[in-house]
Amino acid sequence: MRNFWHNGRIDQYVMTQNHSRTAGLVLDQAFELHNPGLDHPESPQRYRSLTRALEESGMLGRLARIEAREASADDLHLCHTRSYLATVQHDVARKAPALSTGDTSLGPHSERIARLAVGAAMAGVDAVMTGRVRRVFVAARPPGHHATLSRGMGFCIYNNVALAARYARKAYGVDRILIADWDVHHGNGTQDIFYEDPSVFYFSTHQWPWYPGTGAADETGAAAGKGATLNCPLKAGAGHAEILGAFRKKLLPAMKGFRPALVLLSAGFDSRRGDPLGRFQLRDEDFHELTTIALEIADRSSGGRIVSMLEGGYNVDGLASAAMAHLEGLAGLDGPRGRKTPASGR
Repeated sequence: MRNFWHNGRIDQYVMTQNHSRTAGLVLDQAFELHNPGLDHPESPQRYRSLTRALEESGMLGRLARIEAREASADDLHLCHTRSYLATVQHDVARKAPALSTGDTSLGPHSERIARLAVGAAMAGVDAVMTGRVRRVFVAARPPGHHATLSRGMGFCIYNNVALAARYARKAYGVDRILIADWDVHHGNGTQDIFYEDPSVFYFSTHQWPWYPGTGAADETGAAAGKGATLNCPLKAGAGHAEILGAFRKKLLPAMKGFRPALVLLSAGFDSRRGDPLGRFQLRDEDFHELTTIALEIADRSSGGRIVSMLEGGYNVDGLASAAMAHLEGLAGLDGPRGRKTPASGR
């Protein structure tokens, strides 16, 4: 694979390419095969609802389709220990109902689809780093931001966003990466993986106290990574003022100094009002505005390059509606104020 990254700049070859679409999408029906069990919140219905919304809206025609691929064991080892990978394989082979490391339910296809989710994230990185598109939404499941170096937990098997960051470093030499996480739950796995790494800035807004119990404001990194973690724990009921305020008043100033060369998003839509696993009150238009803030950061320092990865969101209608608002932002379209909100997600 050709390395397009040189001294913090994309090759002129890539920068001057003309592309018919600014934003791309990874969407694959195979992601419905991960089935953690009857009545589980992280159900295949989440994906079906999002796919249906994309099809009915006509949005698919506006987005470049990016093909997912399965990650290899070496890819996964960029963030996870080999002993953990062996544990996952063993648990799936013995048809365990959940990972032995934590609270992650399994089905017969879960490990393979989790590898596909990681490969999808890496394909998204390829798409923006080679200039095919400027922004990509990776609609993949299972989610990833709770998975640590050696433990799966919280519906997560492999840490998609963390692996995307490590892959960007390995394949393209990207040395300053922002991971911004607006899921209602703190991304403890992402924080853990990069806690001593100054090249990755982790920013999170999340409900506090709430699962998984991490993400206090005084968790700011360690050793060389001190100051490269910025947590904004917020009380149940927080909405536009608190969450958007944190992005504007804390993240934007921090990024003026950090100047990321790539922006990654952990896009969790369980921070939307009406979600059964969270108590935040964001509306669809708020996700569009969060996206514009990410665009502002990316346009200022990374040539507009953003890879966004689906995390939570367990009200299936609300997930679809909020994700559509996010995609409209990534595609440079107006927000959802005129679009009808699903009644069940109000």
